[in-house]
Amino acid sequence: MAIEMELENKVYVAVSSDIHDGFLTLQWALKRWSSNSITIVILYASNNICKDYVITPMGKLPAGSVNDEKLKDLEKFEEAKDQKILWRYKVFCGNVKVEAIKIERYDESIQNFMVDLISGLRITKLVMSLTFMKPSSWKSGSAISGSFFVHRQKPEFCELYVICGGKLVFLREGNNEGLIEDDQGIMVAKSRTMRQSFRDLVVKMFPEHSQKMKNQCDSSSSSASNDSFDQWEKYKEEIENYMGQLLPSNVEEVDDFVADETLQKNITELVMAENMTMQEKKEALRIKFLEIKEAIQLSREELNAHVEGQAKAQWAITLCTRRAEEIDGRINDEIARKADLKRDLDATKDELSELHTEVEVTKSKLSSILELQHELSNKMQISSLARSRAEVHLEKILKQRTDTLQEIEEFRKQRTILRRRIEFCREKDAIGNATMLIEPSFKYKEFSAAEIRAATDGFSDRMRLKSGGDWTDVYKAKLHHTSVAIKLYSAADVDSEDTFNAKVKLLSHMRHPHILSMIGYCSELRCIVFEYMHNGCLRDILFSGKRGSKRRNKGLKWQARICIVANVCTGLCFLHRAKPRPVAHGNLNPSKILLDSNNVAKIHGIRTPFSFDKSDIRSDIRAYGNLVLQILTGRNWAGLIEEAIMMDQTKLIEVLDPMAGEWPLDIALELGRIGIKCLSIHEDKELNMTNLARELDKVKKLADEIVANGESGEAKNGRHLNEIDSAEFPNFFLCPIFQEVMKNPHVAADGFSYELEAIEEWLKTGRDTSPMTNLKLKDNLLTPNHSLRALIQDSQKKRSISTR
Repeated sequence: MAIEMELENKVYVAVSSDIHDGFLTLQWALKRWSSNSITIVILYASNNICKDYVITPMGKLPAGSVNDEKLKDLEKFEEAKDQKILWRYKVFCGNVKVEAIKIERYDESIQNFMVDLISGLRITKLVMSLTFMKPSSWKSGSAISGSFFVHRQKPEFCELYVICGGKLVFLREGNNEGLIEDDQGIMVAKSRTMRQSFRDLVVKMFPEHSQKMKNQCDSSSSSASNDSFDQWEKYKEEIENYMGQLLPSNVEEVDDFVADETLQKNITELVMAENMTMQEKKEALRIKFLEIKEAIQLSREELNAHVEGQAKAQWAITLCTRRAEEIDGRINDEIARKADLKRDLDATKDELSELHTEVEVTKSKLSSILELQHELSNKMQISSLARSRAEVHLEKILKQRTDTLQEIEEFRKQRTILRRRIEFCREKDAIGNATMLIEPSFKYKEFSAAEIRAATDGFSDRMRLKSGGDWTDVYKAKLHHTSVAIKLYSAADVDSEDTFNAKVKLLSHMRHPHILSMIGYCSELRCIVFEYMHNGCLRDILFSGKRGSKRRNKGLKWQARICIVANVCTGLCFLHRAKPRPVAHGNLNPSKILLDSNNVAKIHGIRTPFSFDKSDIRSDIRAYGNLVLQILTGRNWAGLIEEAIMMDQTKLIEVLDPMAGEWPLDIALELGRIGIKCLSIHEDKELNMTNLARELDKVKKLADEIVANGESGEAKNGRHLNEIDSAEFPNFFLCPIFQEVMKNPHVAADGFSYELEAIEEWLKTGRDTSPMTNLKLKDNLLTPNHSLRALIQDSQKKRSISTR
């Protein structure tokens, strides 16, 4: 089935070497089946070289006059010409699949060959150019009769399309003749199987004489008529002799339809002369006879021209033969010279062989020298490379040292800038937090008991806060995604609901960045919601049950302590300058000072009802002086400072808290004087917090200048590794809880690294939230951070080397 489909899709196109006619025929076929997927099979009739003669630039020459080599060259030339024509036909077909079959012209009849080819290949569609049937070396009739033969003999399954000049023509047969018509029925050409004899032509021209010959014995005619008939017979025989010379009795059909029409026209002119008189007909025959003689003479002249061409060809052959003999003589001379040259060549080869041997020996010696040179060059390169590496390494070390010094200087500058920014941000955050806490949408909200219980997990001890190792009535909680501290008041604190409401009302009027802000309250449970201070109270940082504990060692640097002293002074100024009357705190001590995540200090625990007595105001100033001295010494006894100041200023360094770092002596002395001055308020009745605030502002500016210059105390030109401030290390080296360089960092469930002892103490207190994010930890697993530990140790080694 597939084979039948393939045969149906093949269209065979028969074309000759006439390129123009071939293109027209292919164009018709491609247009006819443009909508179908077809394969064009080109049947190409090549012009083989005739066995009797060959065509040269000097005309036709007998095949025997050309040698076999020249004949092969001519065959190759014709083959190349055919291949070029076929290639042009294939290119003309474009994207359509094309196959080609080359038909060799030999002695077999072209029409018989085509009929056999149609049957053998089962050709269902054949498009044939009329010029394809033109006779060349084929033994056949004209192209017209050949086309009719193929049309009659082809199998029924084959559809034949005859193309003339790029148009489809139709073959018609009738009345002993074949007609070729176009698609409009107009005759293009015709062909008859046999030409009419001259005798038949005469009978048509003179029918009356034919009838007279038939009835010659039955009727008598006049003598004039008999003489006329004898004269016609004489002319007829003479004309037939000339026609016999011009046209043989067995005349083949005309090669193409043009010659056929020319002769037919002449015959038609003779037949149409039936109405002429006898004399006119004789005259017409005589004229025609003369025309025929002229045609014969013209043919003879052409024959003479062909004879002259053959003579020229013979002359060319003779000339070529002589030239070939000369060339043969020269070839013999060259052969003789070749032998002499061969002897010279052999001698030269021997000399070259000797030279080659010498060259090989020289190459061997040169190779040894090159190997030695290469070995020396490698050693030199290794030496140069080692020297270059040493120089690069030295240069790298020097550059690293320079870069390290520059980085140290840059870090110092950045540290100064960051400290200033931290101070600014602390104040800004304090103001922002205070502003946020008094927003109308969150101002003193009254929470329900259910909200409070849900936030404190039913007042669970896990949420309860400690102070100095003792439990308090303060719980850490989250309300509206904000960390808060909820203080639960007992009956001893507030004996009635009116007392609680009065306390809430009094606290609601306290709005200052350095006074703990109230967020809301719950009347049912008698608790007040305050903002949560992440770093706890100042007492837990300054004093601890164990001097070596991590809570104690967390410490506060002297810069932060100065800020705390200034913050507390600002908060007391606000209370003492309240309108309409000053308000006294009444119980100022380190436990009443809370620190947020930025170590911004806020005062809480103001005694209610408010006290407006001047004695209480002075008590606040004395308590403030005691607080300043406690911040300086880190101890709950101020007598040491007073004695140190009275005896020797240098002794002051011995009583200062070492956890604060290296205090600048001038600042420590000034703070000590302020603290003692506050304790001696009974001697200076004009002393107030406003004046103290101005003095502390000067101290703070001086501290900022010292920080900016990178100097503190007596160590202005460098410090020992053990005395280096932890702020000089990267932030991720510091424990978020102790704010010290970690020695044994461990990663908690929140992803942050902590000192192992610090995070364990954090978890042992019952906390399950992250110290950094305040979110609940998934688990209590701790993983050693070996990479961070190695970085810290490496950094400490480098700093130790740089200080030597």
